[in-house]
Amino acid sequence: MNKLGKYFSLEELTITHENLDNTPGTAALIKLKELVVNVLDPVREIINEPIYVNSGFRTLEVNKAVGGARKPISQHTKGEAADIECFDNTTLFYLLRDHFQFDQLIWEKGNDQQPDWIHVSYKRKGNRNQVLKYKNGEYIQL
Repeated sequence: MNKLGKYFSLEELTITHENLDNTPGTAALIKLKELVVNVLDPVREIINEPIYVNSGFRTLEVNKAVGGARKPISQHTKGEAADIECFDNTTLFYLLRDHFQFDQLIWEKGNDQQPDWIHVSYKRKGNRNQVLKYKNGEYIQL
């Protein structure tokens, strides 16, 4: 198992159910490690419970197959994003929002009490700290 940090492996950040190659290049691999070291590992340490990655890195082909964003290009294709969940997605969302630097944090679907999952992205420079909620087919600023 190729660890990117204390808790997360390359395998879990590149898993796909599509029958397509999903191997990140060098630049995406570096960005995945930055995401793990700066966001995923530290938040996992705080909540002291497993965090599950539904989707991390995606090649352009995998991103297209799963219906990921194309314009602007999905941060998943750059190794800058992960869709995650845990025992309490609401707690995880607010912990990330209130205590971490990120580019985007998205409350994905679910209801007003609990998202189905959380999208979080991180860039080495220029993080926007943009907080969104995906509801009824659109993204709204929180």
